Amino acid sequence: MITDFGRLEYARLTEKRALFLAALVLILAALVGVAVTLGSANLPVADSYLAILAGLFPGAVDLPDRMVESNAVGIVWGWRLHRVLFAIVAGFGLAIAGTVMQGVLRNPLASPFTLGIASAASCGASVAIILGAGLLSGGYLVIGNAFLFAMLAAGAIYGMARLKGMGSETMILAGIALMYLFSAVTSFLQYLGTSEKVQEVVFWMFGSLDKSSWPKLGLVTAVVVAVVPLLLWRAWDLNALAEGDETAKSLGVPVERSMAGFMLAASLVTAVIICFTGTIGFIGLVAPHITRMVIGADHRTLIPASGLVGAVILLGADCLARTVIPGAIIPVGIMTAFLGIPFFVYLFMRRRDA
Repeated sequence: MITDFGRLEYARLTEKRALFLAALVLILAALVGVAVTLGSANLPVADSYLAILAGLFPGAVDLPDRMVESNAVGIVWGWRLHRVLFAIVAGFGLAIAGTVMQGVLRNPLASPFTLGIASAASCGASVAIILGAGLLSGGYLVIGNAFLFAMLAAGAIYGMARLKGMGSETMILAGIALMYLFSAVTSFLQYLGTSEKVQEVVFWMFGSLDKSSWPKLGLVTAVVVAVVPLLLWRAWDLNALAEGDETAKSLGVPVERSMAGFMLAASLVTAVIICFTGTIGFIGLVAPHITRMVIGADHRTLIPASGLVGAVILLGADCLARTVIPGAIIPVGIMTAFLGIPFFVYLFMRRRDA
């Protein structure tokens, strides 16, 4: 009876996970159609989907005369679709990075932003904008510095934790220390900079998808696509780490090496995204919580499901950012904060009541 009951419960959970994933895919598909319509050229949702299909299958889709006259396909593919897809990939990547960090560190507040990686990227961007210093030049100066500083922060966290003994508490404390350090350096650079440069730094830190492009989308997608299968392949190790170091060791998981590998993967994904977008917070914090409450903590499904939740949140936030004030586009990082804070307060109240 117990075995049959366990099998029944597992079947129900599997069905629930499948339905949740299917619902997320449908919501995401609907949001894509809505997001592509946003802009000065008012395109109906149906025309937006037709334009996407016409770009995917040239010559196979019959377009109405109105779409040909308005150059709907050119507008969608040349100006709008890469922004929409970038929001999906960036939201997916930030969410899985937060999921991995929360699993490794066993801390619900762990995310790329609470561990100092975003602060390091902001510091690198500030160095590039205010001092004009960096390894790259031209339009890649800020991007290169943000990526470099983010990865340096990840390496510093690992080095400090390795020095004191790899552990979740050690890595969290190292991340917090670096977060304050980089924030202080950024504030000092803003104090030294001109008002125009400081304004540019502040806008970069707001987080925005305005500078998306097909090449940038291709690079970010390549990194995310390369990392996610590796994370899914090692999902059992992540499940073991989430239960504690001793449990993981008893199951034969190399704790220190696995922690380092997972944190490096999460840091790489975060760095390659925020170097293009600036600081977009709360995705890596909120998306794993929402997903975990619905389908549980098995990282084999938690990782992809959290990614889809993050994609829905970021694309939805971008749609709101482009419509809430007519004629203006609010930086999406501000909108994700507005959306994330109420959920964060809910989590706080829920934990206190427990």
